[in-house]
Amino acid sequence: MLSANLVLAQTNASPTGMEGKPPATRTLRPNDQISVSVYQEPDLDVKQIAIDEQGTVILPLLGSVKVGGLTVEEATERVRALYDKDYLVNPAVSITLDQFARLRFTVLGQVQRPGSYDYPQNEKLNLLECIAIAQGYTRLGSPSKIKVQRIVDGKPKIFDLDAGAMAKDKKNKPFEILPDDLITVGERVF
Repeated sequence: MLSANLVLAQTNASPTGMEGKPPATRTLRPNDQISVSVYQEPDLDVKQIAIDEQGTVILPLLGSVKVGGLTVEEATERVRALYDKDYLVNPAVSITLDQFARLRFTVLGQVQRPGSYDYPQNEKLNLLECIAIAQGYTRLGSPSKIKVQRIVDGKPKIFDLDAGAMAKDKKNKPFEILPDDLITVGERVF
């Protein structure tokens, strides 16, 4: 079985699936809750509205506005520009992120407790930590037969990994797990 480094080299992918992209500020995503306020325009204020699956929110006068995929600052500027365009003169708009959406990852296959688990906010998890959260391998679980499925640029991508090699060799950096990843632990052959 190939180690994670060899597999990643063959697929030309980084462990995070973010090839060539610098780390950025968190963007708004579906199920985040935001509040929008417009200075001295209380009729336009919206408190704790959830972003829908299309990344939009409904705002007074504007209707549906896409904010998903934008940072809070970018969303604030978009809403400000829309109010400025047709309704207000130089509006002061403020958007706050009230609550993060629940982020999850899933572990299936030969682990003690397969299922979906909450991904911690503002923290990183690696493959070994996720398997530990799922209470480790069953007696049939094979650390060398792990697949991680992730959506990269709108398409599913599968990484074949060897967690046994990651655990033994401290030089072999553990594979980073992202929200919405699906981890499948295979069965060993006797």
